[in-house]
Amino acid sequence: MRLKALFFAAWLSPALAIYSDEINHVDFHHALLGTPSPDSTFFLKPSTASNASLLYTLSDKLLVGAVNPRDGALVWRQNLSRSELPARGAGLLRGSDGNDALVGAAGNSISSWSAQDGKLGWEKRFTDGVVADIELLELEDATATSGVRDTIAVVGSDGVGIVRRLDGTTGKNVWEYKDTSGDIPFQVSSSSTEVFYISLQSAMLKGYKIKVTVLDPLNGQQIRQQVLNSDTDVTTPESVLYVGANSASPLIVWTDKAQKSLKVNVIGTKEITTIAIDNTSGAEIREIVVHAPNKLNALPHFLVHFVTETGAWAEVYHVDLASSKVSNAYRLPYLQGQSVVATSVIDANVYFTRITEAEAIIVSSASHGVLGRWDLQAPSSEVGLHSVSEVVAKGKSLAVRSALFREHGDWQLIRNGQIEWTRHEGLIDAVAATWAETDVQEDLAHELEVEGHETLYGAYLHRVKRHVRDLEHLPDWLKDLPKRILSSILTDEVSNLDSFGVAKPVIIATRNGRVHALDTGKHGAVSWSVQVAKTTQWDVKAILSSPGAVTVHPSDGSSVTLNASTGEIISRTEPSDTALHTIAILAAKDSNSLVAAGIGADGAPVTAYAKENGFLVTMSADGRVLGWISEDNKSPVWEFVPPSGQKVIKATARPAHDPVASIGKVLGNRSVLYKYLNPNLALVTAVDEKAKTASFYLLDGVSGKVLHATTQSGVDSTQPIASVVSENWLAYSFWGDVATDESSAKGYQLVVSELYESPLPNDRGTLDSASNYSSVDTLPLPHVVSQAFMIPEPISQMTVTQTRQGITTRQLLCTLPSSNSIVGIPRPVLDPRRPVDRDPTAAEVEEGLFRYAPYLEFDGKWYLTHARDVAGIKAVLSCPTLLESTSLILAYGSDIYGTRATPSQAFDVLGKSFSKLQLVLTVVALGVGVTILAPMTRRKQVNALWKA
Repeated sequence: MRLKALFFAAWLSPALAIYSDEINHVDFHHALLGTPSPDSTFFLKPSTASNASLLYTLSDKLLVGAVNPRDGALVWRQNLSRSELPARGAGLLRGSDGNDALVGAAGNSISSWSAQDGKLGWEKRFTDGVVADIELLELEDATATSGVRDTIAVVGSDGVGIVRRLDGTTGKNVWEYKDTSGDIPFQVSSSSTEVFYISLQSAMLKGYKIKVTVLDPLNGQQIRQQVLNSDTDVTTPESVLYVGANSASPLIVWTDKAQKSLKVNVIGTKEITTIAIDNTSGAEIREIVVHAPNKLNALPHFLVHFVTETGAWAEVYHVDLASSKVSNAYRLPYLQGQSVVATSVIDANVYFTRITEAEAIIVSSASHGVLGRWDLQAPSSEVGLHSVSEVVAKGKSLAVRSALFREHGDWQLIRNGQIEWTRHEGLIDAVAATWAETDVQEDLAHELEVEGHETLYGAYLHRVKRHVRDLEHLPDWLKDLPKRILSSILTDEVSNLDSFGVAKPVIIATRNGRVHALDTGKHGAVSWSVQVAKTTQWDVKAILSSPGAVTVHPSDGSSVTLNASTGEIISRTEPSDTALHTIAILAAKDSNSLVAAGIGADGAPVTAYAKENGFLVTMSADGRVLGWISEDNKSPVWEFVPPSGQKVIKATARPAHDPVASIGKVLGNRSVLYKYLNPNLALVTAVDEKAKTASFYLLDGVSGKVLHATTQSGVDSTQPIASVVSENWLAYSFWGDVATDESSAKGYQLVVSELYESPLPNDRGTLDSASNYSSVDTLPLPHVVSQAFMIPEPISQMTVTQTRQGITTRQLLCTLPSSNSIVGIPRPVLDPRRPVDRDPTAAEVEEGLFRYAPYLEFDGKWYLTHARDVAGIKAVLSCPTLLESTSLILAYGSDIYGTRATPSQAFDVLGKSFSKLQLVLTVVALGVGVTILAPMTRRKQVNALWKA
């Protein structure tokens, strides 16, 4: 018996295996970072043995990442948001050429990562404040022993500033300087011989004076202090435009309140140079950005970029190292439209790259002559916010590649005017998504539906007319016929499935008010992207798909309808007076289309839905579950309130598309265990934080009757609790401590329950002889069979694979936030009827049952994300295709991931190992052989007759 069970397990595993040659063929992954910080994004050569550079950034999501400049692929990424204290701004990231260590800081934490592979070198947390600034120490003694540069960090809290030098290899303190003057710790800087601690000293009346404390880099002792008279100009820390570091002449730059002049100080000196701003445009200056090199051997030149509402210009300045005087060298002219500037260094030479809406140019900091000019291949109307550049000398000419970040979330690499790649970082704020239906698919489905409701003669006549109309496409079909035949023979069958609905577009709405369309047939490439709302907090509740269009429903009650193919905005509706708590999607009464019904915070429908069929179950903001019917949406028909002390946190219903292929389960002895099939099921989850319990209530959506209830004790409500309902079964997971003694197990649990009409085979229960029943009066209770499993990690989201007819074995799709992955658990593994503490009988083996094991290890073949790191998943969607074996899956959140699932293998598709060319050649060879051998066989038969 045990051998039979092992045989079944061995048979099950290959059916779920995901082949390595399907990676990047049936799936796609947008590994996102977010908006790159302009002060923490740079090109860097992580190794002195190679001239290859990587593009490093720290995003607004506190994600550190390395991007390959060749193709935009993510090399590695790490998360800095593990600090116990909130970060000041978007965090900090520093690196240096040839130094295989990146140092990042956020909150009270500093980490060092390998620049080549992202492995953690060391991490240090401070208990005495938040990190205000960090810099790498560009001194010879810092690299003499370990080869890794030390870090200078400023930590500030409650008027106390602490400057620490941390060992680059271990992160241990080398020395520490404490400032107890009550000044605001601001930044740290360094030159070739000194370390500068910059703080803001409150003036007597108002404003701040900039205080510079010069420290010895070897022991941290104070050498001298200087206070700059800036109180009339610097009113907030943001008034300081720039503080340089790791330069021969690091600078502090600020302006007066009227923005009529620049104030420049070479750090370490007392002199302040005042430079008048020559604003010939006459427009108000909106932003001033200072660009300067951060290498010790670079020329002491810098550029100031002045941005107005309609254009921009730049001034290049030189610093005299002997006198610390600042002089104006030349001017980049004022140009209409927006532009960005980046700084690059080759040896000691400094270059500035200016990218406008139409072109990119390179100039040297030494003179105004343009060294290179390229027209942009695809000029964009989107505003560029900031960029970083890398200039390479090729003989007497220069080449440049610039990483430009645009306003609406696109990060592009432009090489000599050509766009090499685009990373759509705006997708990291995805809040809602849906599958779009094209007009062609919907038209065919509508025609087939009409034929299904006609008489036999009417359906035949309708089909003939449809085929006659299709003849208008005959010339194009004949024209493409040779190409189709050739490609059909030479390519694999599995790669030509677009006509079977496996290449559906995906519509994604993001929090910044933008809607994107992804082509799943082209590895998730963005087909179009449209700015729909001017906001950074667009709370989209639902996206409704209709033939050829999609409608986005935000929480303010408005709606926007877009063309699904082009993204063109078709129509808009104005916001309603009542803010929506959620959106309910209902089927229209007289058609197959869907309509949206807004639900308020009290759980009541805000919009009327009297023309729609069926019932509606809603949940109010205070945790009440309400039932509504289409005849009366003014007051709920029923209301479910959990017992005192419990709070409803979630309500789950069956998927909208959840077909049932069989009404019963055939047992090994050929008897039938009938499923309890109720389309109106709703699973309500309630927790009691004081009692540490979680209760799960299975309700009938029409009557509100509790069909089944269970309570789990020892539940940690701060851990994820996920649930799902499908067909005649439900599942939920939680962190449970069922301990009554120290030997009992603790951990994450997954509970699965199946519903049957009766515990006896071939028995339909109380409704066996009933022709109909009422959910209110005669609704019977199901027979529930449950089983629990211990699982290795938490589950944050659950959903079920969907296929067209529901014949294919379902998979329970679970999002695992700890490992940033998605796993598809086969339903036979979760069968609660698996025998406990015994081997299965012959009949149970034939049914597919095997021995129950309390610990469920996630098989590596179940991971739909393979070895990918799919982070921040908020929801997983499943969609059927025209192939019964195949289900489409989309996961969105911080990352976007799409794939195909075949829980029962692709039984209706020829595999990649099947060669059409070999089949054709075999048939041809057989035909030729028959043609040649047939006369010989006839001759032999005639000769044999004569001899006889």
